[in-house]
Amino acid sequence: MEYAVTNMRLLSNMMYSASAISFPRVRLHCSIPTEPSCRRNPFRQSNQPVQVPSPKLACFDGVLTEAFQRLDVSENNSPVEAFAYVLELCGKRRAVSQGRQLHSRIFKTFPSFELDFLAGKLVFMYGKCGSLDDAEKVFDEMPDRTAFAWNTMIGAYVSNGEPASALALYWNMRVEGVPLGLSSFPALLKACAKLRDIRSGSELHSLLVKLGYHSTGFIVNALVSMYAKNDDLSAARRLFDGFQEKGDAVLWNSILSSYSTSGKSLETLELFREMHMTGPAPNSYTIVSALTACDGFSYAKLGKEIHASVLKSSTHSSELYVCNALIAMYTRCGKMPQAERILRQMNNADVVTWNSLIKGYVQNLMYKEALEFFSDMIAAGHKSDEVSMTSIIAASGRLSNLLAGMELHAYVIKHGWDSNLQVGNTLIDMYSKCNLTCYMGRAFLRMHDKDLISWTTVIAGYAQNDCHVEALELFRDVAKKRMEIDEMILGSILRASSVLKSMLIVKEIHCHILRKGLLDTVIQNELVDVYGKCRNMGYATRVFESIKGKDVVSWTSMISSSALNGNESEAVELFRRMVETGLSADSVALLCILSAAASLSALNKGREIHCYLLRKGFCLEGSIAVAVVDMYACCGDLQSAKAVFDRIERKGLLQYTSMINAYGMHGCGKAAVELFDKMRHENVSPDHISFLALLYACSHAGLLDEGRGFLKIMEHEYELEPWPEHYVCLVDMLGRANCVVEAFEFVKMMKTEPTAEVWCALLAACRSHSEKEIGEIAAQRLLELEPKNPGNLVLVSNVFAEQGRWNDVEKVRAKMKASGMEKHPGCSWIEMDGKVHKFTARDKSHPESKEIYEKLSEVTRKLEREVGYVADTKFVLHNVDEGEKVQMLHGHSERIAIAYGLLRTPDRACLRITKNLRVCRDCHTFCKLVSKLFRRDIVMRDANRFHHFESGLCSCGDSW
Repeated sequence: MEYAVTNMRLLSNMMYSASAISFPRVRLHCSIPTEPSCRRNPFRQSNQPVQVPSPKLACFDGVLTEAFQRLDVSENNSPVEAFAYVLELCGKRRAVSQGRQLHSRIFKTFPSFELDFLAGKLVFMYGKCGSLDDAEKVFDEMPDRTAFAWNTMIGAYVSNGEPASALALYWNMRVEGVPLGLSSFPALLKACAKLRDIRSGSELHSLLVKLGYHSTGFIVNALVSMYAKNDDLSAARRLFDGFQEKGDAVLWNSILSSYSTSGKSLETLELFREMHMTGPAPNSYTIVSALTACDGFSYAKLGKEIHASVLKSSTHSSELYVCNALIAMYTRCGKMPQAERILRQMNNADVVTWNSLIKGYVQNLMYKEALEFFSDMIAAGHKSDEVSMTSIIAASGRLSNLLAGMELHAYVIKHGWDSNLQVGNTLIDMYSKCNLTCYMGRAFLRMHDKDLISWTTVIAGYAQNDCHVEALELFRDVAKKRMEIDEMILGSILRASSVLKSMLIVKEIHCHILRKGLLDTVIQNELVDVYGKCRNMGYATRVFESIKGKDVVSWTSMISSSALNGNESEAVELFRRMVETGLSADSVALLCILSAAASLSALNKGREIHCYLLRKGFCLEGSIAVAVVDMYACCGDLQSAKAVFDRIERKGLLQYTSMINAYGMHGCGKAAVELFDKMRHENVSPDHISFLALLYACSHAGLLDEGRGFLKIMEHEYELEPWPEHYVCLVDMLGRANCVVEAFEFVKMMKTEPTAEVWCALLAACRSHSEKEIGEIAAQRLLELEPKNPGNLVLVSNVFAEQGRWNDVEKVRAKMKASGMEKHPGCSWIEMDGKVHKFTARDKSHPESKEIYEKLSEVTRKLEREVGYVADTKFVLHNVDEGEKVQMLHGHSERIAIAYGLLRTPDRACLRITKNLRVCRDCHTFCKLVSKLFRRDIVMRDANRFHHFESGLCSCGDSW
């Protein structure tokens, strides 16, 4: 800033000796001149030489020590202006110690009437040195404050981070009637920008218009910056467009910087191009703004063009902040080799340069490269700082590299950065991602200062690592401290509550949200999801319906909750409603709805969803491809599942596993084995899940030898320790092959303690082959391990019923009743005209029940008359007379669904039925006969597998 260094009142009262000179009224800069001081005099008014006092000359040369020495030599004869120059130099050099010495000498040397001018200079010096207390003291003690002193104090407040004090002083200045000059406004506008006080800024703008200063170049610059930082870019642009004299690069830089920092990349680059064509030559600040606007892959080409123009300029290409901006641009565009190349070519790289590269590697998910580059930085002798440590610790966390993370933690402690808030927060996150909650907790407790991010990170860390009780305890601490709670904390704590299935805690948090007024769409979406996971669809529906601006996450949460709670039909209907609102489903919503269609075996709905995702441009890859294959397989359309699988370009383990599982569900064991061999040939290594799908396929296809062989391959070739589920498959496989004794011996020889599922599989095998002795042992062990599992009790009850042990059956059923356990009722469903129709045993709730039962009776009579069908009542596990047993068999849900299908579909149409339980043997016979007599293919999915009935035969070979 330029200051008038003479004061007319002082000059009129000053008398100099004969050797003294009079100074003209000029504006001076304390900067180094372009010519040596001995050859050019900045005060020269004519060609005649003028004597210059040495302190001033030293100030112009920027040599503070020499300026002080000159004052010491001629202390008594040094004029006021000489002291003023040295004070300015102290401020610019931030030499507060020398400034204080000069302050003391001034009050000893000059009379009071000469101090007003120097007091203003003292305020300036202390402000520049960051010593606000001293500046305020000098200002407050001034008996007669000049406009210069007021403006200087305002500038000191702004430059030292006290914009509110600057505005308060401005209003005091107005109250005292101090005249406003042009130099008053830039600092005030800067204060408004820092405070984001658009109201005060607009008032200052109005005052500038009133005073006629609004069209001055540097005032327009300040106004543009003020409006931009208050997010009023339209006002900033209007000022810029309305200003005629656009020859100043500073003005262009102001508007470019405003657009760039506001994320308006396109507008910034358009202005940059306009400046190239019609404005002044861009300088370094212009280039930095343009490079900052190149944010993302789509701007990489433009960034390269700017880089090329920088290389053509010998000046800009070597400037540090331009090089740093280029590196930052390339990292944002994902061009890490180019960014690193610039650094390698630099001779003046600083810590900001290295930090930009490290941060770039982390942002581009190149975590290993970030760690290697950090090692290079330390090896090259560069010192890291808090910024680089934050980035590199984050990289260790993303890699779950605990060893590197702990080494970095030790490095942080050694250099004293563990007290840094951001570093501490990153350490918490790193230990969380490394699943080391004990160290995470210690790092959190060691932090002296904690902010909301600290609490959010540690709560999320506990929740993500299944330490839900600890997360809830910390949340209560946050509530007690009356800290501001944000969406991240609420999301983490709600998810923890959903895992704990604690409705009481969820309701407590919900009430807290309502009391604090924190309810918004994001939180409401989370509540819908949490209530769904807690199996309370009433509350989930109530919250969902209360959301005013439902977004795709709202609908997805409700669809997911409905599917999770067995309301798949409702989930499909919700998806239809969402599409009608005009919202486009995302991948999460599509995964949820494909899963719901698969659960319902709703093939037509599944096909509609498949067409929808193709219309919307979703690629058949990743989890979407897996979900589509699984949907077709679960809907009984193995051919379509295979067609989708064949169209997947990049097949990985997930895709192969889904198709192997599809073959297994449909009893195509040999096809599953062939695909597994092909997967291995493609160098795709199987995991536990793929082996599980393969063993399941072998079990349902009767491939006992192959199944045994694959279990050995899993253990010895791939060194995968079998899960209990793998042992269940092998026991089931042996049971289906009527090797019950061998299955029992295998269970006894297992490496690990047999689980309830293993004993359950053995008991089911004993039931199928009437192996009573082993069945007794299996039933006893099963009830010891899981005495309160209703499924196990039902299985044991059925075994007793088939053996005619009705007293034992009654005991089991009484135990279930006393414990409040209920057997899941058998139900079947069929899709018709885009709607899923659900039936339970002897169900008469359907609107067409009368016609359905008439059709069922007609079908049964025809089977009895033409093929000699006789109901096998031994599969009725109730102690009732034979007539009632026959009626119970005829009322099974799958028969009702078949009758409805025959009633409402054209001849020869395939019937697709789904049942939630294992189909009984008599109903299996019924389906085979219907397929033969009525020439209908029937695809039925029960709890075990798919049955394809065709011409009186079933794909399962009567073994399921």
